[in-house]
Amino acid sequence: MTKENPKIQAMEDHLSGALRPISLPGDFAHRVRARIRFPEREMLSRRLSNWEFALIVTGSVMSAALAIATVARAFYYFFRKSGGSRASA
Repeated sequence: MTKENPKIQAMEDHLSGALRPISLPGDFAHRVRARIRFPEREMLSRRLSNWEFALIVTGSVMSAALAIATVARAFYYFFRKSGGSRASA
């Protein structure tokens, strides 16, 4: 064993008391599970099999992404610092 720094030893002693494991009440997991609503398997399978709903969600996400990209591009070109000369493509 090596000789330890007293400050480090004091810190380790303090942390060992502060960071000890705690025990949860026995019914804690049951109470949390009761508060969280898990969807039923039938409802999940109905949602996944509903192609109209899936197409609407996919289209909405893609439309929102396209709108965000368009607005970001417009802001980029609007607020871009105009240099003295531009390179032409």
